[in-house]
Amino acid sequence: MHSKGRIHSIDTFGTVDGPGIRFVLFMQGCALQCGYCHNPDTWSTDGGSLLSVEEVLAEIEPYVPYYVRSGGGITVTGGEPTLQAPFVARLFEACKRRWGLHTALDSSGFCDPRHAEGLLDATDLVLLDLKLMDSERHIALTSQPNERILAFARSLAERKREVWVRRVLVPGITDDYEDLTKLGRFIGELSNVTKLELLPYHRMGVYKWAQLGKEYPLEGVPSPGEEEVRRARSIVEAAERSVRQACP
Repeated sequence: MHSKGRIHSIDTFGTVDGPGIRFVLFMQGCALQCGYCHNPDTWSTDGGSLLSVEEVLAEIEPYVPYYVRSGGGITVTGGEPTLQAPFVARLFEACKRRWGLHTALDSSGFCDPRHAEGLLDATDLVLLDLKLMDSERHIALTSQPNERILAFARSLAERKREVWVRRVLVPGITDDYEDLTKLGRFIGELSNVTKLELLPYHRMGVYKWAQLGKEYPLEGVPSPGEEEVRRARSIVEAAERSVRQACP
């Protein structure tokens, strides 16, 4: 049971998905269908390659000294890795037991926390993608509401699991003042968020939509400039501060 995971791809030298140099494992399958997704080929739950934990460990082993010396480790992303939580939990446990590697989970949070308890026990850091705070707009962007995601975020705070909050900044869609303010206030209510990452929207995965015969929904939407990113950060951080200052 859960002896193998369905894997989309591997990156042995990741530098943007957690601290240090990291082995990044992309899992196959996702319940969301984000309009800006640069890996729509990960959505299907029956694609990818089936690998055992030992097979993945064999891919990691040659690079372990680089990960350890840089303060890095392993990040599992997707797709949505919590869909295969038991497999990822076993992989994380093995990485810790064998090499003492730091473990990071890159997740949309669209998961019942009870399903991921074993995985979260073996996770050092969660990179949590909070795409939109408004649920109706979240449905329009991703095909799913966000109540489960916000509940997952709160459960991580209860567990005192370290979180980096991520927001892909899409002009005209995820960058409006009201939603960024709600995001900041939500972060301000959590005690476990140690970093906010505002990731500028890009079009690098558009060709995959074409290959899959899918119409790209954000055609014509530009990437944000540095000033737009600074503006968004100032809004989120101001809202976060207002909540924290109001707390006794």
